[in-house]
Amino acid sequence: MAVKGRTRKYLDLNGKYLKDAEALLAKGDYVQASEKIWGATAQMIKAVAAKRGIALRAHTSIAEFVSKLDDDKPELNLAADFASAESLHVNFYEDWLSKEMVEKRYDVVKRFIRNVQKFL
Repeated sequence: MAVKGRTRKYLDLNGKYLKDAEALLAKGDYVQASEKIWGATAQMIKAVAAKRGIALRAHTSIAEFVSKLDDDKPELNLAADFASAESLHVNFYEDWLSKEMVEKRYDVVKRFIRNVQKFL
């Protein structure tokens, strides 16, 4: 798949997962919403990587790519905000975050996604 096509695919998935997360939050399903928020985060990162001709396949490669973006623009606090997305991913498996914590971390992730979009 061409770079433009992959980038578009990841952006489309990001939008879908954010929409799904909103619906799940409205229903009070914070565990499933957590995973959708994580998915939206991963897809946005993959979109930026794809635009650069880089394929990210594993969680480690996603985190390493965020670290590089953070090095490029430390004022965006991407590494710190990414930690909120990762904690939501863990919440999907552990169900340890309260409703309030999921919502607060979702706000952080929305900021993270807006900041990552600046690299597109």
